[in-house]
Amino acid sequence: MNIQELTEDVPRVGDNDIESIDFITSGEQYLTFILEQEQYAVDILCVEEIRSWEPPTKIPNSPEYVKGVINMRGIIVPILDLRLKFNIGQPSYTEVTVVIVLTLESEQHSRTIGFVVDAVSDVLNADESDIKKAPAFGGCVPQHYVEGLVNVGDNVVTLLNVQSLQALEPHQLN
Repeated sequence: MNIQELTEDVPRVGDNDIESIDFITSGEQYLTFILEQEQYAVDILCVEEIRSWEPPTKIPNSPEYVKGVINMRGIIVPILDLRLKFNIGQPSYTEVTVVIVLTLESEQHSRTIGFVVDAVSDVLNADESDIKKAPAFGGCVPQHYVEGLVNVGDNVVTLLNVQSLQALEPHQLN
């Protein structure tokens, strides 16, 4: 058998087909996830990894939403439960519960924090024109955590500000 026979069934991407590949987009990409039946999203470029839920090492005298820390390849990563942080019902840890580990790079340092969410949904492509400013209506999620809203079919996805999420205390917000 020659190389031509081995590769004849392999799909090829021609110049005209390149637009059909899902990972190529002109807009921003966000990782969407679920908290109490509501959809939220974070900038996918900040996502370090998605881990299955496992109880972290507890930290004494920490706020209830700080579940503890994990050692991720030599980096100590605090784990925060977004349901508890935003006061969105009581968390339940199931087989679909995951930890989204986000890393935010700045000129001075990088910060890595894991966030417990009910489940990961999808990757959302959104152009800047699709993102609407969030109205100040006093919802569960404090306004400084919300970057904007995107309509996806009949649903609204709340885009979260990663920089604000990674500030552990309110006085750390820039």
